[in-house]
Amino acid sequence: MASELNRRVKRWPGWVALIFVVAGFLAVGVTRDSGPESQSDRIDELSKRVACPICDGESVFESQNNASVALRNQIADLVADNDLSDTEIIAFIETRYGGEVLLVPKSSGFDALVWGLPAVAFACGLVALVVVVRRWKREAGEVSDPTDDDRALVEAALAADREDTGR
Repeated sequence: MASELNRRVKRWPGWVALIFVVAGFLAVGVTRDSGPESQSDRIDELSKRVACPICDGESVFESQNNASVALRNQIADLVADNDLSDTEIIAFIETRYGGEVLLVPKSSGFDALVWGLPAVAFACGLVALVVVVRRWKREAGEVSDPTDDDRALVEAALAADREDTGR
């Protein structure tokens, strides 16, 4: 009993520490953004977030299509004006060309839900798996060793089986 309690006490702090470390890394990774250093970098970053309106699967940054070049030039003009933030420029492009041109989903509303639900489902699945495995281990630990009566019963069944097969 004491060794079981000792194992549980030693096991939980490690898991709690791991959860805090992972949560800390996720928080830093999500909130950390060095941002573009020059206007050219800013134009490139915005162009990578917008899909070519004609091409399939290419960003405005990669595409050499006339529509992409025009959109990249429009982004450059908006950045050069320095009146709008990156979010406002993306919102402007979205209202002008539609939501299909966004390669990076918005981090709010329905888009966030669509991207967040699989991660939540995965986490819930892992938790459920841990709960089930722990229950199985606990139930397996509750099974006691066979008694002398159990051994005698098995021996009688094996002897009867040998007689039936003729050995």
